[in-house]
Amino acid sequence: MSLALHAEWTKLRTVAGPLWLLLGTVAATTALGAGATAVVHCTADGCGGDTTKVSLMGVYLGQALVAILAVLIISGEYSSGMIRTTLTAVPRRAVLFAAKAATLVGVVAVGGTAAVLGSVLAGRLILPDAGDRALSLSDGTTLRAVFGTVLYLILIGLLSLGVATAVRDSATSIGVVLGLLYIVPIVSQAVSAPRWQHLLEKIAPMSAGLAIQATTHLDSLPISPWAGLGVTAGWAAAGLLVGGVLLGRRDA
Repeated sequence: MSLALHAEWTKLRTVAGPLWLLLGTVAATTALGAGATAVVHCTADGCGGDTTKVSLMGVYLGQALVAILAVLIISGEYSSGMIRTTLTAVPRRAVLFAAKAATLVGVVAVGGTAAVLGSVLAGRLILPDAGDRALSLSDGTTLRAVFGTVLYLILIGLLSLGVATAVRDSATSIGVVLGLLYIVPIVSQAVSAPRWQHLLEKIAPMSAGLAIQATTHLDSLPISPWAGLGVTAGWAAAGLLVGGVLLGRRDA
């Protein structure tokens, strides 16, 4: 396993694409979060609303870059034919898949943490009068939102890896993942029946998972924060299971 991990880390760090995608994740997440925070109107009584969630809004964009990074980790090898060399070096496919997943978790955890903390710091600087508690990691709900958002990005990466392993084509895999993330919430808003709209919001990987960012008015959420992240974890587990099974059964 250690040799497989070393090989995956070597492949990841010697290619420029993953680094740029990680840097893009940090930049896009922080910039969009700062832009959203900048338009918040504050008064002497405070800024109102959920300032933590607003400062973390950049994740809506940053997650797309994480998904693309995860897809390219495996689909890039299929498109170039390098997957045959990889499977020759690591014939135990379960070990190979676990090594790719572990490497992905590590890099997304680092990049996601930088992006999320950068967003919160930008929010603190832009809204200095929002109150220390509103955007402080010493506050339990804010800490939960920050930690949960990093976990969310990791889960999106794992879901994307599973989809890409099953599909094997980069463009199709990216389309499937981004469709799950962005199209399902749009469909839920277009549904006129409140019951079905509520259900879609509870089972969609993005709308459910990003409930973890909410720090106010929790009773009005379609699903509780940790339960919502659990839904995203279920999507990631399903994607990894399907991808892992197909990787083991199909030819390279």
